[in-house]
Amino acid sequence: MSHPLPRVIAHLDMDAFYASVELLRYPMLRGQAAVVGGGRRHTPVEQADGTLKFFKLEDYAGRGVVTTSTYEARAFGVFSGMGMMKAAALAPHAVLLPTDFDSYRHYSRKFKAAVAEIAPVIEDRGIDEIYIDLTDVPGIRDPIGHDPLGGVRAFGHELKNNVRRATGLTCSVGITPNKLLSKIASELDKPNGLTVLTMDDLPTRIWPLPVRRINGIGPKAGARLDALGIHTIGELAARDMDWLARHFTLNTAQWLHDVSRGLDERPVVTNSDPVSMSRETTFDRDLHARRDRPELSAIFTELCTQVAADLARKGWVGRTIGIKLRFDDFKTVTRDQSIAIPTADPAEIRQIAGQCLKRVDLTRRLRLLGVRVGGLSRPGATATAPRAKAKAAGQASTARPPQVEERPDEPTLF
Repeated sequence: MSHPLPRVIAHLDMDAFYASVELLRYPMLRGQAAVVGGGRRHTPVEQADGTLKFFKLEDYAGRGVVTTSTYEARAFGVFSGMGMMKAAALAPHAVLLPTDFDSYRHYSRKFKAAVAEIAPVIEDRGIDEIYIDLTDVPGIRDPIGHDPLGGVRAFGHELKNNVRRATGLTCSVGITPNKLLSKIASELDKPNGLTVLTMDDLPTRIWPLPVRRINGIGPKAGARLDALGIHTIGELAARDMDWLARHFTLNTAQWLHDVSRGLDERPVVTNSDPVSMSRETTFDRDLHARRDRPELSAIFTELCTQVAADLARKGWVGRTIGIKLRFDDFKTVTRDQSIAIPTADPAEIRQIAGQCLKRVDLTRRLRLLGVRVGGLSRPGATATAPRAKAKAAGQASTARPPQVEERPDEPTLF
């Protein structure tokens, strides 16, 4: 009899990772609403009696965003990516902790090493999540008692226990026939969950979920599906290709058709090169291109220098240099420009990024500035010229607007 899982693919996701690392440092905060996202000034202060005084979210003032929150804070509606001031309105008495990315990277390396000890076929998807191909792990397909998936479940618990022993942290694991379903499954029983699904479980565990739970369906696609009366994955799966092709491009229709039915043949990729490297910063106050030119210029130069240092440290050069701007009305604008010879030189990155700025209307104040270098290759390698992306049906032209000369009445570029 064939095994219920033709491939055995796991997605391991650390539970509230940054917050959980902080709770290792401050165990007295367990069970409390806590938010990570403050600066060094929010480091807990040791009192005369040896106890720690923690800052509260209501003490925060600035333009930052929540890095993560404990599950107790999430109960108040505070989630990662939310503006800190909005979070303070929702949970003013939540504890506020500074971010410590050095510590998060340390624990990230530890949990991945713990997994690699017993399951080495790993695809790194970020600081707190990985895919693992368990298909060829010895004993994975062995039944235990009357459970044909007993070997899978036992190994899933072994993964979780290894991570816990190495880090003191919990994780949630989804194990299914493919990456698409495993990503969804790892979220179903958080925190500290283990969810094993086969294709037979789609109607009961996957199809009732909102369509946004599919990795790749973002806010715009979700809103489009919602307007078409499609709210759950099951409702999407009930639509045939003809209907989907009438409302989406053929490629998108085929993708929606497949993912709603749990189909995904992507392999676990153990080595992947970065597509780009970037640095960005959100300002404590909105800055204007003319009135705050010296400050903006210094920040812009520093971002270019940081990206160049990242490229040099990791041995890459890039041929597409771009900028990202977010204005005070929250509108985000990007511009990029390609060069003939890839570079990691900070001065050249600064020069080309500055040319990109000339193609943006800078009359509004800025709240975020970023610099990106893409089209990466190894120094000395033959670079491939960037190809124009195929234009989807009905999509407006994305041709680059002609560069315009600065006029005396325009803000001075930084």
